[in-house]
Amino acid sequence: MRFEREQVTFDIAGVRVGGQPGEWPTVLIGTIFYEGHRVVRDPARGAFDREGAEALICGQEEMSRLTGNPHMVDVFASTSEALCRYIDFVADVTGAPFLVDSAAPAVRLSGMRHAVEAGLGERAVYNSIDYRVEDGEVEALREMGTRSAVLLAHNPRNAWPEGRVEILEDREGRRGLLRAAEEAGIRNVLVDTSVLDVPSISLASEAIHLVKSRLGLPAGCAPSNAVTTWKRAKEDLGPHALDVCLASSAVLTQARGADFVLYGPIKYADRVFPACALTDALQAYQGRRQGIKPKTGEHPLAKIL
Repeated sequence: MRFEREQVTFDIAGVRVGGQPGEWPTVLIGTIFYEGHRVVRDPARGAFDREGAEALICGQEEMSRLTGNPHMVDVFASTSEALCRYIDFVADVTGAPFLVDSAAPAVRLSGMRHAVEAGLGERAVYNSIDYRVEDGEVEALREMGTRSAVLLAHNPRNAWPEGRVEILEDREGRRGLLRAAEEAGIRNVLVDTSVLDVPSISLASEAIHLVKSRLGLPAGCAPSNAVTTWKRAKEDLGPHALDVCLASSAVLTQARGADFVLYGPIKYADRVFPACALTDALQAYQGRRQGIKPKTGEHPLAKIL
Protein backbone atom coordinates (compact mmCIF):
# COMPACT_ATOMS: atom_id res chain seq x y z
CA MET A 1 0.00 0.00 0.00
CA ARG A 2 1.32 3.37 -1.02
CA PHE A 3 -0.59 6.62 -0.62
CA GLU A 4 -0.49 8.99 -3.58
CA ARG A 5 -0.55 12.04 -1.33
CA GLU A 6 2.68 13.03 0.38
CA GLN A 7 2.59 11.80 3.97
CA VAL A 8 3.42 14.02 6.93
CA THR A 9 5.67 12.68 9.68
CA PHE A 10 5.91 14.26 13.12
CA ASP A 11 8.69 13.81 15.67
CA ILE A 12 7.33 13.76 19.22
CA ALA A 13 10.23 13.56 21.67
CA GLY A 14 12.11 11.21 19.34
CA VAL A 15 9.10 9.08 18.35
CA ARG A 16 8.25 9.33 14.65
CA VAL A 17 4.56 9.12 13.73
CA GLY A 18 3.25 9.10 10.15
CA GLY A 19 4.65 8.39 6.70
CA GLN A 20 4.02 5.66 4.17
CA PRO A 21 3.27 2.15 5.51
CA GLY A 22 6.61 0.40 5.86
CA GLU A 23 8.67 3.52 6.61
CA TRP A 24 8.13 3.92 10.36
CA PRO A 25 6.84 1.30 12.81
CA THR A 26 3.35 1.67 14.23
CA VAL A 27 3.39 3.57 17.53
CA LEU A 28 1.61 1.57 20.23
CA ILE A 29 -0.05 3.35 23.14
CA GLY A 30 -1.15 1.62 26.34
CA THR A 31 -3.46 3.25 28.90
CA ILE A 32 -2.72 3.41 32.62
CA PHE A 33 -4.75 4.62 35.63
CA TYR A 34 -8.00 4.19 33.70
CA GLU A 35 -11.33 3.87 35.50
CA GLY A 36 -11.34 0.61 37.43
CA HIS A 37 -7.59 0.00 37.05
CA ARG A 38 -6.48 -2.18 39.94
CA VAL A 39 -3.29 -0.22 40.60
CA VAL A 40 -5.38 2.86 41.49
CA ARG A 41 -6.25 3.13 45.18
CA ASP A 42 -7.84 6.60 45.27
CA PRO A 43 -8.84 7.97 41.83
CA ALA A 44 -9.66 11.42 43.22
CA ARG A 45 -6.33 12.01 44.96
CA GLY A 46 -4.25 9.92 42.57
CA ALA A 47 -3.00 7.39 45.12
CA PHE A 48 -1.80 4.19 43.48
CA ASP A 49 0.42 1.13 43.71
CA ARG A 50 3.71 2.57 42.52
CA GLU A 51 5.50 -0.76 42.12
CA GLY A 52 2.64 -2.25 40.16
CA ALA A 53 2.34 0.77 37.89
CA GLU A 54 6.08 0.88 37.27
CA ALA A 55 6.11 -2.80 36.33
CA LEU A 56 3.38 -2.20 33.74
CA ILE A 57 5.18 0.74 32.15
CA CYS A 58 8.49 -1.13 32.11
CA GLY A 59 6.74 -4.13 30.59
CA GLN A 60 5.49 -2.01 27.69
CA GLU A 61 8.94 -0.48 27.31
CA GLU A 62 10.51 -3.94 27.14
CA MET A 63 8.06 -5.06 24.45
CA SER A 64 8.96 -1.92 22.51
CA ARG A 65 12.64 -2.79 22.78
CA LEU A 66 12.06 -6.36 21.64
CA THR A 67 9.85 -5.54 18.65
CA GLY A 68 11.01 -2.14 17.48
CA ASN A 69 7.55 -0.58 17.82
CA PRO A 70 7.80 2.80 19.60
CA HIS A 71 5.53 3.33 22.57
CA MET A 72 3.67 6.06 24.39
CA VAL A 73 1.72 5.96 27.65
CA ASP A 74 -1.87 7.20 27.77
CA VAL A 75 -2.24 8.72 31.25
CA PHE A 76 -5.89 8.93 32.30
CA ALA A 77 -7.42 10.60 35.36
CA SER A 78 -10.74 12.04 36.49
CA THR A 79 -9.32 14.88 38.63
CA SER A 80 -6.58 17.47 38.17
CA GLU A 81 -4.79 16.41 41.36
CA ALA A 82 -4.62 12.80 40.21
CA LEU A 83 -3.59 13.61 36.65
CA CYS A 84 -0.69 15.84 37.73
CA ARG A 85 0.51 13.18 40.16
CA TYR A 86 0.29 10.48 37.51
CA ILE A 87 2.16 12.59 34.95
CA ASP A 88 5.07 13.16 37.34
CA PHE A 89 5.30 9.45 38.02
CA VAL A 90 5.15 8.33 34.38
CA ALA A 91 7.70 10.94 33.32
CA ASP A 92 10.13 9.63 35.96
CA VAL A 93 9.68 5.96 35.00
CA THR A 94 10.00 6.28 31.21
CA GLY A 95 11.44 8.72 28.71
CA ALA A 96 8.63 7.98 26.25
CA PRO A 97 6.00 10.54 25.25
CA PHE A 98 2.71 10.40 27.13
CA LEU A 99 -0.90 11.38 26.45
CA VAL A 100 -2.62 13.75 28.87
CA ASP A 101 -6.07 12.21 29.02
CA SER A 102 -9.33 12.87 30.82
CA ALA A 103 -13.02 13.00 29.97
CA ALA A 104 -13.15 16.54 31.39
CA PRO A 105 -11.51 19.40 29.41
CA ALA A 106 -10.67 21.31 32.61
CA VAL A 107 -8.78 18.31 33.97
CA ARG A 108 -6.92 17.78 30.67
CA LEU A 109 -5.92 21.44 30.59
CA SER A 110 -4.67 21.31 34.19
CA GLY A 111 -2.61 18.25 33.39
CA MET A 112 -1.14 19.77 30.24
CA ARG A 113 -0.30 23.01 32.05
CA HIS A 114 1.44 21.02 34.77
CA ALA A 115 3.43 19.05 32.19
CA VAL A 116 4.55 22.21 30.40
CA GLU A 117 5.53 23.97 33.63
CA ALA A 118 7.48 20.87 34.68
CA GLY A 119 9.52 21.03 31.47
CA LEU A 120 7.73 18.04 29.91
CA GLY A 121 5.92 19.91 27.13
CA GLU A 122 7.87 18.20 24.35
CA ARG A 123 6.74 14.77 25.57
CA ALA A 124 3.13 15.66 26.42
CA VAL A 125 0.30 15.00 23.92
CA TYR A 126 -3.08 16.56 24.67
CA ASN A 127 -5.84 13.93 24.35
CA SER A 128 -7.98 15.25 22.85
CA ILE A 129 -9.56 18.09 20.85
CA ASP A 130 -13.04 17.05 19.71
CA TYR A 131 -16.18 18.55 18.13
CA ARG A 132 -17.20 20.11 21.46
CA VAL A 133 -14.05 22.24 21.68
CA GLU A 134 -14.67 25.81 22.82
CA ASP A 135 -12.66 29.00 22.38
CA GLY A 136 -11.49 28.90 25.98
CA GLU A 137 -9.89 25.49 25.52
CA VAL A 138 -8.20 26.60 22.30
CA GLU A 139 -6.89 29.78 23.93
CA ALA A 140 -5.59 27.91 26.98
CA LEU A 141 -3.70 25.43 24.80
CA ARG A 142 -2.11 28.27 22.86
CA GLU A 143 -1.15 30.22 25.97
CA MET A 144 0.63 27.27 27.54
CA GLY A 145 2.51 26.45 24.32
CA THR A 146 1.05 23.00 23.66
CA ARG A 147 2.99 21.26 20.89
CA SER A 148 1.14 18.01 20.27
CA ALA A 149 -2.49 16.92 20.37
CA VAL A 150 -4.88 14.17 19.31
CA LEU A 151 -7.87 15.25 17.24
CA LEU A 152 -10.82 12.97 17.96
CA ALA A 153 -12.66 12.77 14.66
CA HIS A 154 -16.05 11.79 16.06
CA ASN A 155 -18.88 13.31 14.04
CA PRO A 156 -22.28 12.99 15.75
CA ARG A 157 -24.02 14.10 12.53
CA ASN A 158 -22.32 11.60 10.23
CA ALA A 159 -20.96 8.34 11.65
CA TRP A 160 -19.63 7.05 8.32
CA PRO A 161 -15.90 7.26 7.48
CA GLU A 162 -16.51 10.36 5.35
CA GLY A 163 -18.07 12.07 8.35
CA ARG A 164 -14.91 11.59 10.34
CA VAL A 165 -12.99 13.49 7.66
CA GLU A 166 -15.68 16.18 7.46
CA ILE A 167 -15.37 17.00 11.18
CA LEU A 168 -11.70 17.83 10.62
CA GLU A 169 -12.41 20.48 8.00
CA ASP A 170 -14.31 23.77 8.03
CA ARG A 171 -17.87 23.30 6.75
CA GLU A 172 -20.94 25.55 6.60
CA GLY A 173 -19.52 28.12 8.98
CA ARG A 174 -18.38 25.51 11.48
CA ARG A 175 -14.76 25.42 12.59
CA GLY A 176 -13.10 22.11 11.84
CA LEU A 177 -10.80 20.38 14.27
CA LEU A 178 -7.75 21.13 12.11
CA ARG A 179 -8.38 24.87 12.30
CA ALA A 180 -9.03 24.61 16.04
CA ALA A 181 -5.65 22.88 16.41
CA GLU A 182 -3.98 25.52 14.26
CA GLU A 183 -5.48 28.32 16.36
CA ALA A 184 -4.26 26.50 19.48
CA GLY A 185 -0.72 26.52 18.09
CA ILE A 186 -0.52 22.73 17.81
CA ARG A 187 2.43 21.59 15.67
CA ASN A 188 2.03 17.80 15.85
CA VAL A 189 -1.46 16.52 15.01
CA LEU A 190 -2.56 12.89 15.45
CA VAL A 191 -6.01 12.06 14.09
CA ASP A 192 -7.99 9.48 16.09
CA THR A 193 -10.81 8.26 13.85
CA SER A 194 -13.08 7.35 16.78
CA VAL A 195 -14.26 3.87 17.74
CA LEU A 196 -17.64 3.66 19.50
CA ASP A 197 -18.45 -0.06 19.40
CA VAL A 198 -17.16 -3.27 17.83
CA PRO A 199 -18.80 -2.78 14.39
CA SER A 200 -17.42 0.76 14.17
CA ILE A 201 -13.83 -0.55 14.22
CA SER A 202 -14.22 -1.23 10.51
CA LEU A 203 -15.52 2.32 9.91
CA ALA A 204 -12.69 3.85 11.92
CA SER A 205 -10.17 1.77 9.95
CA GLU A 206 -11.59 2.98 6.65
CA ALA A 207 -11.50 6.54 7.99
CA ILE A 208 -7.78 6.11 8.71
CA HIS A 209 -7.25 5.33 5.04
CA LEU A 210 -9.32 8.36 4.02
CA VAL A 211 -7.45 10.74 6.33
CA LYS A 212 -4.09 9.61 5.02
CA SER A 213 -5.29 9.60 1.39
CA ARG A 214 -6.87 13.06 1.47
CA LEU A 215 -4.85 14.91 4.10
CA GLY A 216 -1.60 12.96 4.50
CA LEU A 217 -1.77 13.27 8.29
CA PRO A 218 -0.83 10.62 10.86
CA ALA A 219 -3.96 8.68 11.80
CA GLY A 220 -4.97 5.84 14.08
CA CYS A 221 -7.66 4.85 16.55
CA ALA A 222 -8.51 2.92 19.71
CA PRO A 223 -10.21 -0.37 18.78
CA SER A 224 -9.64 -1.54 22.34
CA ASN A 225 -12.37 0.84 23.53
CA ALA A 226 -14.89 -1.56 22.03
CA VAL A 227 -13.16 -4.93 22.34
CA THR A 228 -12.45 -4.74 26.08
CA THR A 229 -16.15 -4.15 26.79
CA TRP A 230 -17.40 -6.80 24.34
CA LYS A 231 -19.22 -9.38 26.49
CA ARG A 232 -19.18 -12.13 23.87
CA ALA A 233 -15.38 -12.11 23.74
CA LYS A 234 -15.14 -12.20 27.51
CA GLU A 235 -17.82 -14.79 28.23
CA ASP A 236 -18.73 -16.93 25.22
CA LEU A 237 -15.82 -17.28 22.80
CA GLY A 238 -13.23 -19.08 24.88
CA PRO A 239 -10.43 -18.16 27.31
CA HIS A 240 -8.17 -16.60 24.67
CA ALA A 241 -10.82 -14.70 22.72
CA LEU A 242 -10.25 -11.28 24.30
CA ASP A 243 -6.48 -11.40 23.74
CA VAL A 244 -6.84 -12.57 20.15
CA CYS A 245 -9.54 -10.02 19.32
CA LEU A 246 -7.53 -7.15 20.82
CA ALA A 247 -4.54 -8.06 18.66
CA SER A 248 -6.58 -8.67 15.50
CA SER A 249 -8.50 -5.41 15.84
CA ALA A 250 -5.19 -3.52 16.05
CA VAL A 251 -3.87 -5.37 13.00
CA LEU A 252 -6.99 -4.44 11.03
CA THR A 253 -6.26 -0.75 11.57
CA GLN A 254 -2.66 -1.26 10.45
CA ALA A 255 -3.90 -2.88 7.25
CA ARG A 256 -5.63 0.42 6.43
CA GLY A 257 -2.53 2.47 7.19
CA ALA A 258 -2.68 3.25 10.93
CA ASP A 259 0.34 5.13 12.24
CA PHE A 260 -0.61 4.61 15.88
CA VAL A 261 -2.91 2.35 17.87
CA LEU A 262 -4.31 2.98 21.33
CA TYR A 263 -4.41 -0.70 22.26
CA GLY A 264 -6.15 -0.37 25.63
CA PRO A 265 -5.02 -1.32 29.14
CA ILE A 266 -1.24 -1.33 29.29
CA LYS A 267 -1.26 -4.85 30.73
CA TYR A 268 -2.04 -6.16 27.23
CA ALA A 269 1.32 -5.03 25.82
CA ASP A 270 2.65 -8.58 25.52
CA ARG A 271 -0.40 -9.58 23.45
CA VAL A 272 -0.53 -6.63 21.08
CA PHE A 273 3.11 -5.71 20.39
CA PRO A 274 4.09 -9.03 18.72
CA ALA A 275 1.03 -9.00 16.43
CA CYS A 276 1.56 -5.38 15.39
CA ALA A 277 5.31 -5.88 14.96
CA LEU A 278 4.73 -8.82 12.62
CA THR A 279 2.25 -6.75 10.60
CA ASP A 280 4.76 -3.90 10.34
CA ALA A 281 7.50 -6.29 9.27
CA LEU A 282 5.34 -7.86 6.55
CA GLN A 283 4.19 -4.48 5.27
CA ALA A 284 7.79 -3.25 5.13
CA TYR A 285 8.94 -6.39 3.31
CA GLN A 286 6.24 -5.96 0.70
CA GLY A 287 6.80 -2.19 0.52
CA ARG A 288 10.34 -2.67 -0.74
CA ARG A 289 8.84 -3.75 -4.08
CA GLN A 290 7.38 -0.24 -4.36
CA GLY A 291 10.55 1.51 -3.30
CA ILE A 292 9.43 2.07 0.28
CA LYS A 293 12.19 1.29 2.76
CA PRO A 294 12.23 1.44 6.58
CA LYS A 295 13.72 4.71 7.80
CA THR A 296 15.09 3.21 10.99
CA GLY A 297 17.35 0.26 11.74
CA GLU A 298 15.08 -0.52 14.70
CA HIS A 299 12.13 -1.38 12.45
CA PRO A 300 10.39 -4.70 13.24
CA LEU A 301 11.53 -5.95 9.83
CA ALA A 302 15.06 -5.97 11.25
CA LYS A 303 14.17 -6.75 14.85
CA ILE A 304 11.92 -9.79 14.59
CA LEU A 305 12.39 -11.33 11.11
